[in-house]
Amino acid sequence: MNKPQMLVVEDDLAIGNLIMTTLETQQYQFHRANTGAGAVLDALSYRPDVMLLDLGLPDMDGVDIIKKIRSWSNMPIIVVSARSEDTDKVAALDAGADDYLTKPFSVDELLARLRVALRRVRYDNKKINEAASIYKNGDLKIDYAAGCVYQGLRELHLTPIEYKLLCLLTKNTGKVLTHHYITNEIWGSTSSSDTSSLRVFMATLRKKIEPDASHPKYIQTHIGVGYRMLRQQNSKE
Repeated sequence: MNKPQMLVVEDDLAIGNLIMTTLETQQYQFHRANTGAGAVLDALSYRPDVMLLDLGLPDMDGVDIIKKIRSWSNMPIIVVSARSEDTDKVAALDAGADDYLTKPFSVDELLARLRVALRRVRYDNKKINEAASIYKNGDLKIDYAAGCVYQGLRELHLTPIEYKLLCLLTKNTGKVLTHHYITNEIWGSTSSSDTSSLRVFMATLRKKIEPDASHPKYIQTHIGVGYRMLRQQNSKE
């Protein structure tokens, strides 16, 4: 089983080293970001299980980072900050943070908070898997067990690559998937030729699932970043 992946967002060298050493002792995988912009980019690229976030970053306030992350991801965010006022805690939690740890903190408390966050991740994943055999989004329906895709009552005939792309997008509905993430998942590499192939396959997939491929309502393009499956109102049975 893969070890959980953490994103440490901390510009203080000493605190950052303490957190990373703590994660290493538990054999957690992690990435480190020193800025808010780097945190958002790493969250998109590496899809971490949990984010440990300092609020006082040089380029962006941590509350703004939480709001950005929450626009496309529900991953647990644990704030680790020297700000101890209740107003700061409330602002971070209202923005979407899951927990708030005030500096200075003990290693044992940090690990305890992480265990709570990871239990939530496991629970969410379990519920997703239990409900994952049939996917419905507007008139689009996928029977994952049978490997069949329908638009309304009409069965669609997809190539293996188109089907893999569609499943990757639908299983991450509402989340922006970067070109890097998609090509690595589909082809196992991130070369420029794979990115070009991705555009071609995405175009053919849209022609099959979109009522109007020139005005897509399912697959949204984020120019220079990637793609996102949009949630539609399900049709009445």
